[in-house]
Amino acid sequence: MTEEITKKEETKIETPQAGGETPKAEVKAPVSSDAPKGVKKEFTRNTRPKNKRSSRRPEKPRSEYDQKIISIRRVVRVVKGGRRFSFSVAMISGNKKGSVGVGVGKASDTALAIEKATRSAKKAMIKVPLDKNMRIAHDVSAKYTSSVVNIMPSPEKGMVAGSSVRNVLELAGVKDVTAKVMSRSKNKLNNARAAIKALEQLN
Repeated sequence: MTEEITKKEETKIETPQAGGETPKAEVKAPVSSDAPKGVKKEFTRNTRPKNKRSSRRPEKPRSEYDQKIISIRRVVRVVKGGRRFSFSVAMISGNKKGSVGVGVGKASDTALAIEKATRSAKKAMIKVPLDKNMRIAHDVSAKYTSSVVNIMPSPEKGMVAGSSVRNVLELAGVKDVTAKVMSRSKNKLNNARAAIKALEQLN
């Protein structure tokens, strides 16, 4: 009796649902002929080979020197055919471990002028003698053209400085120092070069 019931269930045809849609049959992934018996192998789509090179470019290693642009000027040169524009960039570069330099770059494009200024700053870099607490040993003062800068150590007071002199001291890594611009000059490049000249006098 039970065998007859199971045969009827196997031969039973599914009737369409009320909505008129017939149930969809499930489609299984093909099985490869190379697979051993009893093991099913499924293939996935959109598989990429492992040895394919990635299209992204490798990231450039970050430079140990930090840069700070203190001024960008657009220079106009009048010629017979009209005006010729160029850019002048003044930049300070340092590693905050005692090395600092000031450079200037001039070019017809801003990016090229910045690149030239960076190379000029690295070429003119000086080594500032500092103690283990990154402090200077004594007072120094220097004059460059019309800019006069005075730099003094001030323990436990932090950095007290302004204009481009502060940028020079920060990128040099100097701590607990007070700097004063004794002249009325507002030229950031001259003030920065006066600070560099003062730091060169340290013993």
